[in-house]
Amino acid sequence: MKIFGIDLITGSVRSRTVQPRYALIISEDGIVSKEMTVSLHRLIQLVRRFQPDILAVDSVQEVAPHTPDIYRFLEQLPSRTRFVAVTGGERQTGLVQIASRFNITFDRFDPFAEARAIALVAYFGAGVEVVAFEKETEIAVTRNRSPGKGGWSQNRYARKIHGNVLRYAREVEHGLQTKGIQYWKKEYKAFGGVSRVIFHVREQRDQIPVSSSRGGDVQVRLSGKRLERIQYRPLSVRPKYLIVGIDPGTTIGIAVLDLNGELIRLHSSRQMTMADVIELLWSLGKPVVIASDVVPMPFTVEKIRRAFQAVPHTPRQDISVETKYELAGKFPYGNDHERDALTAALEAYRFWKHKFSIILRRAPPGVDLDEVKAGIIRGQSLEQILSAGKDTRIKTEEKKPEIILDSSDERVRILDGKVKDLRELVADLQKETEELKRQNRRLLGRISALKAERESGINKEPEIIRRDQIIANLKVRLRHEERNNKKLQRRLKRIKETKEEGRPLGTRMMKVLPDLSRESVRLLSDRMGIQAGDVLYVTSLSSWGKGIIHEITKYGIYAVVINEKIVESISHELRDVFYQEELPLVCSRDLQVQVKGEIGSCDEERLEDAIETWNDELAEFRRGKGEEMLNGLMKEYLAERERHGR
Repeated sequence: MKIFGIDLITGSVRSRTVQPRYALIISEDGIVSKEMTVSLHRLIQLVRRFQPDILAVDSVQEVAPHTPDIYRFLEQLPSRTRFVAVTGGERQTGLVQIASRFNITFDRFDPFAEARAIALVAYFGAGVEVVAFEKETEIAVTRNRSPGKGGWSQNRYARKIHGNVLRYAREVEHGLQTKGIQYWKKEYKAFGGVSRVIFHVREQRDQIPVSSSRGGDVQVRLSGKRLERIQYRPLSVRPKYLIVGIDPGTTIGIAVLDLNGELIRLHSSRQMTMADVIELLWSLGKPVVIASDVVPMPFTVEKIRRAFQAVPHTPRQDISVETKYELAGKFPYGNDHERDALTAALEAYRFWKHKFSIILRRAPPGVDLDEVKAGIIRGQSLEQILSAGKDTRIKTEEKKPEIILDSSDERVRILDGKVKDLRELVADLQKETEELKRQNRRLLGRISALKAERESGINKEPEIIRRDQIIANLKVRLRHEERNNKKLQRRLKRIKETKEEGRPLGTRMMKVLPDLSRESVRLLSDRMGIQAGDVLYVTSLSSWGKGIIHEITKYGIYAVVINEKIVESISHELRDVFYQEELPLVCSRDLQVQVKGEIGSCDEERLEDAIETWNDELAEFRRGKGEEMLNGLMKEYLAERERHGR
């Protein structure tokens, strides 16, 4: 296996002035064959030339800082070369920790030493593969020249270019058919041939008998179909080795640690069966130790241990509650069952940790320490562990454990038959689902194309555009009417609250007006409405005018009551205006006025007496006006006689 390991020496891909330089290590089957310093451009050239199995890097950010850069970088690599980030993808671990897992030490300040460590841990299966493309390739055969505006020979020139594009596209199609590769294509017709042909092939680039090229009238470009999101797939398929503590009972508690004592999972449930527990543990890794906090190990825990062929661990005696609190205190647990399971796992880890520290001192560099620890737990010597893994990569496939049931039980045979039938049904349904998914993708593509055609046609119709404008205007009017409707509903509610039927017997309801200004009258009309026969209670005369008094008279107001505190501020001019409008203006004194918010009340009988008194004053005002008018006429008459007499 050929591996390229790189580490950044100087510069950065983000910098526009200092270009990056990398330390490159080329290794064959874990043995370094060459070291050199390269630029990013030179690195891509070497990868294309030698086509290594793995291009390993400490962090993806060293070659592609952003997601679009990752797509562009991977497009330049051969399809057989896997791009591997040894420190992880979305969740990263330091290179020192990764290397220590394989008992490898290096100088962190030497880029070539780091590159050697990167290549070595990638060879042992550490890190994740960066995947950005699906197993699908797009072949685009297009014009390499533009026909331009042209002259007398423009049509002949365009026909020649489009004819060459069509001819080359047929050669590409023939090559795909010869190889037996399935594809579908889309042609864009043009004068004299086609301007572009797109082939979609369900194969990777290295399986296609065509390469990207450019020359003459035609250019060919191969590109992979991008995934919606960058994926990070583990390079090693070997599951993690686990130390598991289990607390059985009605509520089962499960605690899972790795061989370094790090907590991976802490869980408890009242509804988990034994099969559910095994399924959960299998999804997390490979248990090598199953532990219990009591002696002897409960039968349920023993059955789970046998399913994984794991090593049992029990304490010398039942662990006390004080010890449990001491061991599990630094971990967040939800209940006593999780605490007991966690205590069992931690006790087992403490037991094996001492043996690990003694034997691992003799382990040579370049071995997976987790494999060594698992072998120690299984009772193997260091020599046996190293000899077993000498000629093999650290990649193992584990067989999923099964619960062995008694086949003589009739119910077991019946259930086994049902399981087989259900498996066949699931397989058929999965095939049907895949077919439906393919049909769905095709139909979605057709729908998108039809929508695009329909929208392009709709936008060209002036009648449709005019109707859209009318609809938009109507929507604006509708929103305005909805706001007006809400305002009227609130006004109706207040009017209902001030109905005469709800007033106490012998009182008259009044609507409170802060002053005699147009704004106050408008707000009162909007909120509560002003109707004929209403009585207005005015609390201030800071502003008034003849026009507003004339306006409220038009509403048919029955009377205006003035707060007794501002009676003295009533001028003769204001009284004359009310007399002229014949609108009763009375003082609130002795009317037993009570005000609550915008609504008030007064004694009805006393109000009528006050209005009657005002009517008498109105009659006196009219007589005075009549006498003034007669006196004026008499004076004019005498003056006229004197003028004629002279």
